[in-house]
Amino acid sequence: MPRMTPSEAMCEVLVEEGVKHVSGILGSAYMDLLDLFPAAGIEFVSVRHEQTAGHMEDAYGRMSGKCGVVIGQNGPGITNYVTAVATANMAHTPLIVISPSAGSASIGWDGFQECDTWDIFKPITKLSLRVPHPSRAGDVLRTAFRAAYAMHGPVLVDIPRDYFYGEINEEILKPSQYRVAPGGIGNPETFERAVQVLKEAKKPVIVSGRGVVDSGCVDTVAKLAQLMAAPVACSYLHNDAFPADNPLWCGPIGYMGSHAAMRLMEEADVILAIGSRLSYFGTLPQDGINYFPKTAKIVQIDINPMNIAKTHPVTVGICGDAKACADELYRQLSAAGLKRDVQATENKVKEQLAAWHKEIDAISNEPTQEGRMHPRKALEVVADFIYNYDAIATTDIGNTSSTANSYLRFKHPKRDIATLTFGNTGFAYQAALGAQYYCNEMKMDNPVVSIAGDGAWGMSLFEVPTACQFNLPVIATVYNNGAWCAEKKNQIDFYNNRFVGADIWSKSYADIARAMGADGYTVNTQADLKDALETARKNRRPAVIEVMTDGTRLAPPFRRDALALPTRYLPKYEKLDKSHFND
Repeated sequence: MPRMTPSEAMCEVLVEEGVKHVSGILGSAYMDLLDLFPAAGIEFVSVRHEQTAGHMEDAYGRMSGKCGVVIGQNGPGITNYVTAVATANMAHTPLIVISPSAGSASIGWDGFQECDTWDIFKPITKLSLRVPHPSRAGDVLRTAFRAAYAMHGPVLVDIPRDYFYGEINEEILKPSQYRVAPGGIGNPETFERAVQVLKEAKKPVIVSGRGVVDSGCVDTVAKLAQLMAAPVACSYLHNDAFPADNPLWCGPIGYMGSHAAMRLMEEADVILAIGSRLSYFGTLPQDGINYFPKTAKIVQIDINPMNIAKTHPVTVGICGDAKACADELYRQLSAAGLKRDVQATENKVKEQLAAWHKEIDAISNEPTQEGRMHPRKALEVVADFIYNYDAIATTDIGNTSSTANSYLRFKHPKRDIATLTFGNTGFAYQAALGAQYYCNEMKMDNPVVSIAGDGAWGMSLFEVPTACQFNLPVIATVYNNGAWCAEKKNQIDFYNNRFVGADIWSKSYADIARAMGADGYTVNTQADLKDALETARKNRRPAVIEVMTDGTRLAPPFRRDALALPTRYLPKYEKLDKSHFND
């Protein structure tokens, strides 16, 4: 076997896995490996905060289908990845975290930047691995890639910083020698049961999820919908899982989702969930609509057996790749001679969508403060821009970003990148950088637009120089409403307008952007917002569009059952029940 160093072995594993770039911040702990990257053809994307690197690679992985790779300094550099890795874990995105630790001879002595990162990351990764000896460095990294792809999530590789050095003998393997390509349709007997349930359905509805996007079977889902005469709802925050220009599309479910989709599901006798874990939060009743009736039969397809029936009891569970399973279902249903009145279903979908659009139009036309836009009016313009230019949208968490679920529509998959159910602020812009990196790599001219309120933007704006440095022309739309509005809504509903910690102040986010090297725009009308988006698209430069929106136009709370009206017993606090700090 060839003689090499552990660093060389790890670098060669990255090369064989097709890794073209690694993200992080420079650190002495892994400098021996970093020194090899240019000769290996691997670009190092240097960010301003490690969390950004994690979100970038999460988004890159969702766009490319490839495993992203991040690295950092032992101790604080790696712990800065916690939020991003937890997000990728709940998003089922393959990600490799190369995690140097303290030198093997000093572990346990509380040395400089020592931290047990292996235990910290164990609950938020699919697997946490340790390199037990320098000779195993390449082998453990291979295992990490195998696990990340097989289990659809992040894997940590903990390696003492001195294990990058030394002399070992290593055989570099091709990925085909240690991991298998995805696929498989599960147990054939389950298809017979599923076909029977779907044939007998009178009002079927399809839920199209992330697995449909990842496996590339949107076309098959469309054919199934046509064959079954079934409306198609997108699972929560996966609005790109079915094309909005298909007459059977009825919109996304979940918080701030489509009432049309939810009302159609409420009436369904059979729900076919393809590539969806039917997450708990993403299927909660919304606005008085309990759209997962207990009487409906559920046929669920998911590649992970632990996701089947995790939140809802199923009639038939099929464990397998979404595309392989959807193709087989379509073949068997076609062979069964299924015939349905598609036109009647399309008319019903059109009717329900019209009613829902009327509802949200009424809200967006509410009066606003002078010089401020209704956030929904802003989202109308941004959503139309994204749809018309086939743009990639990244969304954060919070009042405006969540409301975007009502407006974002897509013609193609791999266009909607959301923080999902981990729900961390600061995700949208950092993820947009990763999506834009992929677009640059593939020479795609699709715009990349991030959607974030001013709270989330405060956790992201420091990466504007990164966008400028690496020529990442992301268009950041920042909704300046002067508050943490999702939480402010809770203080209105439950704490009698006593606003503690809710206000946010900034002189001008557009000015900050210009100072950092990007283009900056401030707008407060739909016409000016449209012009700014068009200008930013044509200029192909990093841009920040500060949208002045009305912070009093608030969405309903995320969870009406998550808080309760307060009770006070101590005399000094009793008066709070009837007082307020601000009107």
